[in-house]
Amino acid sequence: MKRFLAWFGANPLRPAIASMVAILVLGSAAKMTSAAQLDRDWYPYLGRTAYVEMQDQAFSVAPISDWRYTRDGVAEERYMEGDYNIDELREVWFMLEPQPGSQLAAHTLLLFEFEGDRLLGLTIEARREQDEQYSALRGLFNAFELAYVWGTARDLLIRRAVMLDHETFVYPVAISDEQKRVLLRRLLERTESLETRARYYNTAFSNCTNELAKAAGFNWAPAYILTGRSDEYLFSRGLIPGPNFERAHALSDVTDFVQALNHAPPEAFDAALLQELRQRWRAELSGPA
Repeated sequence: MKRFLAWFGANPLRPAIASMVAILVLGSAAKMTSAAQLDRDWYPYLGRTAYVEMQDQAFSVAPISDWRYTRDGVAEERYMEGDYNIDELREVWFMLEPQPGSQLAAHTLLLFEFEGDRLLGLTIEARREQDEQYSALRGLFNAFELAYVWGTARDLLIRRAVMLDHETFVYPVAISDEQKRVLLRRLLERTESLETRARYYNTAFSNCTNELAKAAGFNWAPAYILTGRSDEYLFSRGLIPGPNFERAHALSDVTDFVQALNHAPPEAFDAALLQELRQRWRAELSGPA
């Protein structure tokens, strides 16, 4: 102990550094033991809590984000309400937005396709406050609440491919009709639970990908943290169709198509996107002859 005290006092910076570390540790501990909050000064895109009403197979969601974008930023903040029926669910599409400059990190989303070429999307986010920047490291220590944001396909895709100029990939999910319905229902129930009881986002245990995996009933896998590999992992499990992953990955790249589609009438977006996806994936979706 005497040696430690002598070493500690030998340099005037050591007590200062130790004090700073102690403050950070105590601050993190206080944050991790405090309850998550519903009411903060949220970043605008994450500011509205989604409300779900379910009755048998019918459900409604509000608000549904339907923002408009250009390459310069947000052009219009729009919201809508939507009524759907789980029995009319046709396909589930897995969307991947790689983090620029990284092969290991990505944001993942889902698009639910209903009869009549209607799409409803879900993005699970770290709910940041106004002027707060996302940090994967801080996300391990209850720095952010968790947000389930339901949005139009146009909002979710254009935001990434056009405004952020990020690569965007969309894959069909090869699961049974019953599994699709169970997945959707569980995510709606999780959204309902967040209406009155906030939860924390966690980079390792409650991020965009493993929240989806938990709703799907999947066991833990490294790809749920190394999310940039999540599409490859799903392919390896047979949940993304195709003769090989390289072929599936090439088919899924919709970046240029979505950027061009931003100039089309908004009401035509879902049908145009689905037509393109079905054409690309026709052989894989039709199954073996």
